[in-house]
Amino acid sequence: MKFNIILEPAEEGGYNVSVPALDGCYTQGNTEEEALMNAKEAILCYLEGLEKINQIKSVPKAILKEVEVCI
Repeated sequence: MKFNIILEPAEEGGYNVSVPALDGCYTQGNTEEEALMNAKEAILCYLEGLEKINQIKSVPKAILKEVEVCI
């Protein structure tokens, strides 16, 4: 599976990375190579999280709710 990513130079050095197709999927790296490796890991973790949510939704009688926490 292929994903487009956006690499942006960070003010403090290195790169910030976002994955437009995956809302809230962000990472960074000190070099472009590190940022790309971190992007792959972030995408895999994001997809793994979605898989876990789908497993919860597929369990009979399981109720999935969303709660908001103010910090």
